[in-house]
Amino acid sequence: MQLRYLVVSLSLALPASAYAQAATDLDGLVVTGTRTALTADQSLAAVEVIDHAQILRSQARSLQDLLRGRAGIDLANQGGQGKVSTLFMRGTESDHVLFLIDGVRVGSATSGLTALQDLPLELIERIEIVRGPRSSLYGSEAIGGVIQVFTRGGSADGAHARMRAHAGAGSNGLGKAGAGLDVGDGDAWFGVDASHLQTDGIDACRGVATPFFAGCGMDHPDPDRDGYRNTAVSLRAGARLGNAWKIDARAMRTEGSNDFDGDPAWGLPDHSDTVQQVVGGSLRYEGARLALKFNAGRNTDTSDNILDGTVVDRFGTHRDGAGLQADITLGRGQLLTLGADWSRDSGGVAGGFNAFDASRDNRAGFFQYQGAFGRHDLQLSARHDDNEDFGGKDTGSAAWGMDLAHGLRLTASHGTAFKAPSFNELYFPFYGNPALRPETSRSTEFGIAQRTARWRWQANAYQTTVDDLIVYDPNIFVANNIESARIRGLEIGAGATLHGWDVNAQATLMDPRNRSETAHDKLLPRRARRSARLDLDRGFGDWNVGASVIAQGRRFDDVQNGLAMGGYATVDLRLERGFGDWTLQAGLSNALDRRYETAAFYNQPGREWSLTLRYAPR
Repeated sequence: MQLRYLVVSLSLALPASAYAQAATDLDGLVVTGTRTALTADQSLAAVEVIDHAQILRSQARSLQDLLRGRAGIDLANQGGQGKVSTLFMRGTESDHVLFLIDGVRVGSATSGLTALQDLPLELIERIEIVRGPRSSLYGSEAIGGVIQVFTRGGSADGAHARMRAHAGAGSNGLGKAGAGLDVGDGDAWFGVDASHLQTDGIDACRGVATPFFAGCGMDHPDPDRDGYRNTAVSLRAGARLGNAWKIDARAMRTEGSNDFDGDPAWGLPDHSDTVQQVVGGSLRYEGARLALKFNAGRNTDTSDNILDGTVVDRFGTHRDGAGLQADITLGRGQLLTLGADWSRDSGGVAGGFNAFDASRDNRAGFFQYQGAFGRHDLQLSARHDDNEDFGGKDTGSAAWGMDLAHGLRLTASHGTAFKAPSFNELYFPFYGNPALRPETSRSTEFGIAQRTARWRWQANAYQTTVDDLIVYDPNIFVANNIESARIRGLEIGAGATLHGWDVNAQATLMDPRNRSETAHDKLLPRRARRSARLDLDRGFGDWNVGASVIAQGRRFDDVQNGLAMGGYATVDLRLERGFGDWTLQAGLSNALDRRYETAAFYNQPGREWSLTLRYAPR
C-alpha cells in the first residue's frame, strides 16, 4: 500500500485515548476499544475522548454539531436541529458504526441507524470515539468504529451533594432549561438530570422542480419552519458491596417531537414523535488478579409518523443484551480477557401498507490477550457470533506497539468486522430479502505518535475493504449483497498551547471508492474527501474566548456521482464569563452566515446566536 494513495485525516487535537465499553471512575482512563481500562499512552488505535468540560466549552447545540469536522467523521443532516442525521466513520456506511450508551448497544434494529439527533448534550458526561474495526470484541456493526456516550453520573468517591442548572435562549425560537443533582457518601450514590429543548427550526427542505425530486420527496415543500422539541431525563444509582464488589444501574429516556416537510396529497406524514430509552446495570468484582463483570441492558427505539394527528406508521424495536466478562492478570503486564455476550433484537413496522414483525437472538464468545514486553505491546482478540438469522461469524484482530526514544511510539494492526442485515433489509415489504448475508470488512492500519510535556502529534495510515454491501438490486427487485468498497486513509494529529492559546485541529482527506460493477471507482455518497477542524480557546481570568473553524470539501449525494454538493467552511465564536458559581455563555454559530448542504436539497441553519446561564457550585 503506497502512501501517495492513502486518505489523509489530520486529527491534530489528540485528547486522552484508548478503548472503552463501560464507564470508569479513574481519571485519564478509557475503556471502549479493549473493554478494559487503558491510559492514553497505552492505546494501539486512533481514539478520541471528548469530556464534559470540552462539551460545555464548545457551546455546541447538538451532538451532531459537537462531532462535525472531527477526524474520520462525516455527518449528513436533513434540515437542522432534531432532523434525521447519519454519521459515516472512516468512509464506511452510516450503519457501520456501533453506538453504545453506558455500555448498552443502541440503535434501530429496523433501519440500522442510531437517532443521535435525539441524544441531548446536557445529559452527556463524555464521549469516546474509537476508529477502526472492533467486531472481534463487540460483534456486528463495528466496521468503521465505535462511539460510546457516557451519561452524567454520581461519583462513588467521597461524600458530596452537587446541584447544577442551566437556562438559555437563541435564534429561531430556541429555548432550553435543565437541572441535575448528584448525592453520594463514598459507599452509595444517586443522581438525576433532566433537560428540555425546543426550537421553531428552519425551513428544512428547499425542494427542486420536476423531473427531479428533493430529498424530502417533494417538488414544492411547504415554505414553513420545521420545529423540534426534546425532553429528557436520566437516573443513576450505585453502591459498594464490601471492598471488592460494586453494583450500579442507569436509565435514560428522551422524547422528541419533530416537524418535517411531507406531501398530504400522497398521504405522507409531516410529523414524528420519537422515544429513545436506555436501561442498564452492572455488577462488578475487583480482586487482586481477577476482575469479573456482569452487565445487562435494553434499548427501546420508536418513531410514530403522523399526518393531521393520525399515526400513519410506526417503527419500533427493542435491543436486549447481557454479558459476562472475566479479566485475568497472568503476570506483570499480561492480561487475559474471556467473555460471553447474548443479545436479542425484536420489533418491526406497523402501517397500512408496510407491516412486519421480527426477532432474532445472537450468542457470542470472545477472548483478548494484552501483553507488555519491555518496549513492545501486543493485543490479540477473536470472537465467534452465532446468529439466528445467518449462522456463525468469526472475527479477529491483532495490534502491536513499540516505544522509541523521545516519546515516539509505533503501532500496527489488522482486523476483520461484519454488519448483520437490518430488519428492513430482511423483511420490509417489496424491498427485504431474507437470504441476505452479513456485510464484511478487513482493515489494516499503521501509526506513529509522539507526546511531550509541551505538544503531541500522531499519524495513522489505514486501508479498509468492505464486501457484500447491501443495496437494492433492480434485477431481482429486492435488496441484495452486490456492492463492495475500498477506503484508504492517513490520520495525522497534533496539539499544543501557544502563547496561552489551546490550539487543537483536525483535518481529513479521504478516498472512499465504490468497487461494485455498476459504479466502479465512483466516490461513496456523502463522504467528503477533505475536511478540517480548528479549535482555539484561551482564558483571561474569569473570561474565556474561543473559536471553531470547520471546513468540508465537495461531495456527492448519489451513487453515480451526478449530484454534487459544494464544499463550505463555517466559523463558530464563543465567549463566557464566570461569576463565582455562575457562568454566562454567549455563542455565534456559522458567524459568516454560510449557505451549505450536507444532504442534497436540505437546508442548514444560517447565522445563529445563543445565550446560556449555568449554575454549578464549586
